[in-house]
Amino acid sequence: MLKLYSRLAVVLFVVTSCASKKAKFDDYVFKTKSEEVKYQNAYDKSLKLWNVPYTEENVKTSFGTAHVIIAGPKNAKDLVLLHGMDASSTMWYPNIKALSKNHRIYAIDFIMEPNKSNLTAKPLSSQEIVTWYNEIFDHYKLKKFDIVGASRGGWIATLLATQKNNSIDKVLLLSPAQTFEFIDKVGKTSSALMLKLFPNEKKFGKTLSTFSTHPEKISPIYKRQFYLANKYAKSNSSMLKMTPFSDKELQMIENPVLVVIGDRDVINSEESVERAQKFLPRSKTKIIKDAGHFLTIDQSKITNDAVINFLDSNSNFVSLQN
Repeated sequence: MLKLYSRLAVVLFVVTSCASKKAKFDDYVFKTKSEEVKYQNAYDKSLKLWNVPYTEENVKTSFGTAHVIIAGPKNAKDLVLLHGMDASSTMWYPNIKALSKNHRIYAIDFIMEPNKSNLTAKPLSSQEIVTWYNEIFDHYKLKKFDIVGASRGGWIATLLATQKNNSIDKVLLLSPAQTFEFIDKVGKTSSALMLKLFPNEKKFGKTLSTFSTHPEKISPIYKRQFYLANKYAKSNSSMLKMTPFSDKELQMIENPVLVVIGDRDVINSEESVERAQKFLPRSKTKIIKDAGHFLTIDQSKITNDAVINFLDSNSNFVSLQN
């Protein structure tokens, strides 16, 4: 399996290294202004699917502009949302109504992907990613906040939680990618690689069917935005830096953690659950039936309930599988 992963990594590196050269109009992700405008229009349409009051803000950082979407009661506990790869913060549309009812939401667009954040520096290292997020947290004076990360966002949430003296309270990982193990079913995920190499609607549909047990639930409006993100993404060489955390790194996380995966996830397997239970000092795990990697869409109601129950629960627990 490691050999297959290595081949995948090499191809991704070659493709993305060539594609990540400095763009003509000084944009890290998009080649042309027309690409950027087309994508941003699709993003704006998808964001309307949130169907809750929200505001959009741009925060200046050392590495560029961070785009943050804010929703929920001002005096409620803060909850940071980190989206999956190329999914942007609009991906939370099936979940935001439930999550923002009793929490102040800060949904942050990852700076090295197609969205509304804008990288003005070179590709960031893992430590620079930590610095970037901490600058945003400091800007909003976030302390003892909860964090939910999906897929790549789960890896980033874990990275942030491994840092000493972090300001995070509870950590919730939804199908975290490359966090506890390498991609479980490399052969099945090859459709995603082919989409990067030769983007078209047919390959995109196959990719959705691989990662989702219910692709029919995906809004056509969001589907269009997600397709354009996959088409224009130039930054996925950063995926090569996403390696599973060591036993020691996981043991450093003192926060209460809930790990949720689908029973048909092509990214994670029971090994992810076992490592979480064994090495995270204060963890719970949950497997959702009839769900793939796209938990938040495949089984949105069950996922929403799991998130809210965990956030509202007493944090004094030991490792336990539900």
